[in-house]
Amino acid sequence: MLDTVENETGADPQWSVLWLHGLGADGHDFAPIVPELVRPHWPAIRFVFPHAPVQPITINNGVPMRAWYDIVSADFRSRADSAGVDASIVELELLIEREVARGIPAERILLAGFSQGGAVILSALLRRTRPLAGLIALSTYLPDPAKAAAARVADAISVPVFMAHGTQDPVIPVAIARDTAQTLENLGLPVEWHTYTMAHQVCAEEMHALGEWLEARFAA
Repeated sequence: MLDTVENETGADPQWSVLWLHGLGADGHDFAPIVPELVRPHWPAIRFVFPHAPVQPITINNGVPMRAWYDIVSADFRSRADSAGVDASIVELELLIEREVARGIPAERILLAGFSQGGAVILSALLRRTRPLAGLIALSTYLPDPAKAAAARVADAISVPVFMAHGTQDPVIPVAIARDTAQTLENLGLPVEWHTYTMAHQVCAEEMHALGEWLEARFAA
């Protein structure tokens, strides 16, 4: 199982958020965001930030770095190494099952991901047949959306999705992310879509909107 960084906001957590970082980062990358995001009246939450394995990245001249999958081309329809995505989904499912074993029902587990991490959680969602509380997809996209949509199983779950993207993103153009949001909506998933004047990053306004969305999940 992947090594992780964990942050519990209170004793006896009742919810879990599994948060996957982007290319070249690690599990520490988004850990500092917890105190900025969490509100005092929320239930206790366990944030789990896994470290992706180190592997060579083709598009970066084979330089090894932490990554959820290899990037083999610049074309967003084929850039993600599908075997690598599949392997990361397996690791993610193991982390979900560990949270369930620790007493957090799947209905109270949220998946979050930035960039590459978001691509993995979106791909995982379309294959799951068991419930989740929701998905948080930041500055990301769905690899090969046509293939992902065609592979979606008949009894796949439908969970709320929060998507946010920068209009100035030079890494993943906002149009690619908007297409992903449309694909998810076409598959019957409720998507809350936000854009911000920023690059490939997160911002305070985005975190406030995410907080409002999470507030609704906890209230439900």
